[in-house]
Amino acid sequence: MQVSSLNEVKIYSLSCGKSLPEWLSDRKKRALQKKDVDVRRRIELIQDFEMPTVCTTIKVSKDGQYILATGTYKPRVRCYDTYQLSLKFERCLDSEVVTFEILSDDYSKIVFLHNDRYIEFHSQSGFYYKTRIPKFGRDFSYHFPSCDLYFVGASSEVYRLNLEQGRYLNPLQTDAAENNVCDINSVHGLFATGTIEGRVECWDPRTRNRVGLLDCALNSVTADSEINNLPTISALKFNGALTMAVGTSTGQVLLYDLRSDKPLLVKDHQYGLPIKSVHFQDSLDLILSADSRIIKMWNKNSGKIFTSLEPEHDLNDVCLYPNSGMHSMGIYYIPVLGPAPRWCSFLDNLTEELEENPESTVYDDYKFVTKKDLENLGLTHLIGSPFLRAYMHGFFMDIRLYHKVKLMVNPFAYEEYRKDKIRQKIEETRAQRVQLKKLPKVNKELALKLIEEEEEKQKSTWKKKVKSLPSILTDDRFKVMFENPDFQVDEESEEFRLLNPLVSKLQQELREKEEEEEPEGKPSDAESSESSDDEKAWVEEVRKQRRLLQQEEKVKRQERLKEDQQTVLKPQFYEIKAGEEFRSFKDSATKQKLMNKTLEDRLKIEAKNGTLSVSDTTVGSKQLTFTLKRSEQQKKQQEAEKLHRQERKRLRRSAGHLKSRHKRGRPFH
Repeated sequence: MQVSSLNEVKIYSLSCGKSLPEWLSDRKKRALQKKDVDVRRRIELIQDFEMPTVCTTIKVSKDGQYILATGTYKPRVRCYDTYQLSLKFERCLDSEVVTFEILSDDYSKIVFLHNDRYIEFHSQSGFYYKTRIPKFGRDFSYHFPSCDLYFVGASSEVYRLNLEQGRYLNPLQTDAAENNVCDINSVHGLFATGTIEGRVECWDPRTRNRVGLLDCALNSVTADSEINNLPTISALKFNGALTMAVGTSTGQVLLYDLRSDKPLLVKDHQYGLPIKSVHFQDSLDLILSADSRIIKMWNKNSGKIFTSLEPEHDLNDVCLYPNSGMHSMGIYYIPVLGPAPRWCSFLDNLTEELEENPESTVYDDYKFVTKKDLENLGLTHLIGSPFLRAYMHGFFMDIRLYHKVKLMVNPFAYEEYRKDKIRQKIEETRAQRVQLKKLPKVNKELALKLIEEEEEKQKSTWKKKVKSLPSILTDDRFKVMFENPDFQVDEESEEFRLLNPLVSKLQQELREKEEEEEPEGKPSDAESSESSDDEKAWVEEVRKQRRLLQQEEKVKRQERLKEDQQTVLKPQFYEIKAGEEFRSFKDSATKQKLMNKTLEDRLKIEAKNGTLSVSDTTVGSKQLTFTLKRSEQQKKQQEAEKLHRQERKRLRRSAGHLKSRHKRGRPFH
């Protein structure tokens, strides 16, 4: 039995105990129960109170004698007799059950709503009758005065089946596209249905007219809630004549008074999961709301959390045993909510003597090992044999086999364990002796300084009764500063030497503030003169440190210069790209200097060289004209072309002169 406590409310898990592996057959489980003392001592409140795979819904009969539960796989219903603490019967069904209702005080009349639109009626002897509704159903309620069954589902209509006449009646037409849940008030018979649009419609079965409409989706949005989609109604429950609780698909529970359209209280589960069930506990004014992850119990007047219950597995349904503090099917007993039922009254005496024991999260007789563990133990050849059971990312093996192999692989493990225990005992005895001051490995000087300051503060607090502040050495926030070498203070660095006078001055001022106020007979002028002298001394100290740093930097530069002079420079070779002509290194240097200058300086240089002309336009703006520089090769080519043109002109002139003399009849010389 596991015991948990929240807000000083103890919760006893009666279905918790030494767990058995799922792969064991029923015969082996029974044999293990006979042999194993721990399994035999496990509290099994009701025999075989479980489902093979999943339990979907669970209810208690009105007389409190029978507990009925439906589940899969295969689809089935089980009935447990609480007086006999055993399974009374089990019936297999054709399809999975969405929900069911017990119409009689015992198990003699049951109605099942299946997920294939069938409605199945069972009597005390077994199956009785089956019928079908037009649309897939999600929930139904029974109106006792008129013997009507109201079915809601994937339709805007609410189907009515009268059990006295044995026929369907005219359905109720709602304004919703689909309906999720419904409930009937046991006091005045008001029928309410929760829609997919986040509304609750209330109908009067006598007149078959709608008498009220609540917009729960709008009221469920609060300042603290984060909602990504439209909330739909997922749970609905009446309590008394005027109280109604509504659960939404976004994890809010709204408590309404039927006389008002505004909720009295909005409780958020903070998980964002749909609310699956809501129950009232009248003795302590509590509301039990559950989603698939947690059951929360809170006060319906203030909304304050009373306690909460978070099982290991997901929740499908919650059933509160009448007039007690017991829940099913994972059985939980909360003594604060009420006494144990009459058929298990021994729980009151048992819980008084029970001490809190943590639950074992692994199988006690089996050890979970990974493939890497098997390689270390040399047991990889057992994979696939009966000695290893594959489970998730590893294997289960017998704990006795594991201990034997571990002892063979590491025979000195016990000796190491014994030495560790002896070492722990010695350290415990040393802790009782007088402790010496242990300085950390990092920032020893700083730690020593802090210890001395702490001792001085303690002496001052003994004299003045001043409240002492926590030390940096004992503060976890500064623990890394004395452990990580990256936080080592370099006292030779420039920053430390410049800041050290300032820090010392601030510390001195703090010490002076902690001392008494200005003594009698001492004038304020003297104090101001002393403060000015202190400031001068501090400034002189900072200047002194700066001069020392400059001298050290100068010495370092001279040493680097000597090293550069002593080093022999090796020739460096450069590769010239194809199509380029090598001129000198000065051109590249001048080009680099030119690129480092500002745009203004470059424009001035271009204007001097004649490659840039600046002119004003008619609209008042500036116009820049650049002429591209020519290379040496281009200049030579232009000069050759110019000489060639001049030579052609000269030849052309001489040819014209000869023609004119020929026409005049003058001979050539």
